[in-house]
Amino acid sequence: MRRFLAGTTVIALLTAACAAGPGRPARTSGAPACDPRMDAAFTAWAAAGFSGSIAILKDGAFECRAAYGMADAAARRPNTPETVFSIGSVTKAVTAAAILRLADEGKLSLDDRVGKILPRLRGPVAEAKVRQLLLHTSGLNGTHGDDYERLSPDEALAAIGRLKLAFPPGTGYVYSNSGYTLLALVVEHLSGRGYRGYLGSAVLRLPGGRVAGGFWDGRPAAPGPRAVGYLDDGRPGHQGGFSGPYWGLEGNGGLAMSTPDLASWTHALFTGQVVTPASAALAARPGWPLGDGRSETPGWVAYDPSLYGERFLSAAGGGGDVGHNTVVAWVPAQRRAVAVASNTASNTASNTAGITAEALLKAVGPALLAGRPLPRPPAAARGGDLGAIVGTYRLDGGGRFQVAAEGGKLTVSAAGADAVRALTSPGEGGTESGSTGAALRAHEQRVLALLNGQTQEGRRERASLEKAFGAVSGLSLAGTITQGADTRTYIVLTTGKGPVLGWYAVNDQGGVQAAEVPAKPPALTFVPSGAGRFRPDDPTGAGPHVEIAFEGRRMTLTGARGAAVAERSG
Repeated sequence: MRRFLAGTTVIALLTAACAAGPGRPARTSGAPACDPRMDAAFTAWAAAGFSGSIAILKDGAFECRAAYGMADAAARRPNTPETVFSIGSVTKAVTAAAILRLADEGKLSLDDRVGKILPRLRGPVAEAKVRQLLLHTSGLNGTHGDDYERLSPDEALAAIGRLKLAFPPGTGYVYSNSGYTLLALVVEHLSGRGYRGYLGSAVLRLPGGRVAGGFWDGRPAAPGPRAVGYLDDGRPGHQGGFSGPYWGLEGNGGLAMSTPDLASWTHALFTGQVVTPASAALAARPGWPLGDGRSETPGWVAYDPSLYGERFLSAAGGGGDVGHNTVVAWVPAQRRAVAVASNTASNTASNTAGITAEALLKAVGPALLAGRPLPRPPAAARGGDLGAIVGTYRLDGGGRFQVAAEGGKLTVSAAGADAVRALTSPGEGGTESGSTGAALRAHEQRVLALLNGQTQEGRRERASLEKAFGAVSGLSLAGTITQGADTRTYIVLTTGKGPVLGWYAVNDQGGVQAAEVPAKPPALTFVPSGAGRFRPDDPTGAGPHVEIAFEGRRMTLTGARGAAVAERSG
């Protein structure tokens, strides 16, 4: 059983002009020339692992359309600006626009109770207002179905009605994929054309009549060549073909576009060409404060000027079984839309570490914003004979590391809670002490509560696991890591089919955000940093901050949690 939910992280820092092309990117005929310094920087990032495309639009005219890397590595087919990517949770911005457009047409009020619009809806969420669903303040927690579970509209409506609320509507915040599926059901009911029909005929239609993208699975499909996504373990992701019905994902994910289409649609939305200017202003207006200068808006996150000196809005989608990551930003003062998509995972267990769209923007965005030269990824030192250090290394606490070498890099995988903790020392200055350590421990307790069936969603999850693997007679923690904005707790299930390793990411209310069962052990790829030492193959610096060194039969891992020494066995 492998299951992911739509991506939930958001980051967008790219608010200054960008130009086309890394190294030998695919260029669109007529695209503006690239500033040589920027071209050289993006060449270096492409060589370090970024594969995808970038589109930047200002005042309706493209400043840049560029493509990098391979859309299909096996077929040696390159990405182009026309390559189509799954946009994941950016779909929520489109669903929100559909709701705002229906309000413009007088078919609903944002203060309507959703149960009034959908009389067959049962359960406490029926009392939530449309506005609260848009802002993730309805209280809905948990999931109504897996991404590629066959669910009809009626089945989805019934499943959402059975979900409990984490709090009374309007009194708190919890990100909810199910809430946006409920909004899609509202569109399905009120539009007269169905959710997909209404998006294709009205919401995704650009000035001039062309439709921006379509769906990854089913019809109307996004036209154009598709990028093959690559998952954490290097395998190709889901490439479409799910026959539906699609209501596990409808409304909260599932759309696909090229980056020029996404930038064009974003410009059209915020300039009042998809919805009325008043509704466009509402989409951009901070609605629910998230802290740190961020606020939820209908389908977007608004960032105030205190963060980067410029107000902007962002939406992002990633994770899932497709293997894509997409981020889009709108900078009102500059009337600039930026869209970036990638088709490789972050630091994978293979020896080809990828750089996601979000990670690239995080690395280069501040320099772009300030008009400084773009930073480049650090170069790796020469590693010598890596074969001599390949093998299994054990900690005194029982955990172990498996070290493999290929292509001048090391891949280190961890088994056991103490090994996982040592390998995944928190990045970005995080430490095991204080709030970070407490947050990791709290996450573990929420995962244990879930899998022990202490919640409604947990009982469904336990039943799903037992259906796949047989009776679950025990479970144990195998370590907790932070990966990007996500926290993942690894667990080992004792089942009728033997031990099964998996991981869960849950929110503060215990709802599942993402999960993978079974899963491979957590692993990092390392590159030489000189004098027998190695650092993570993570040019953006977003991952764990840990270094490893080898001396004789010993491997020492040093990170924010201190040092751990493992002895080679055999």
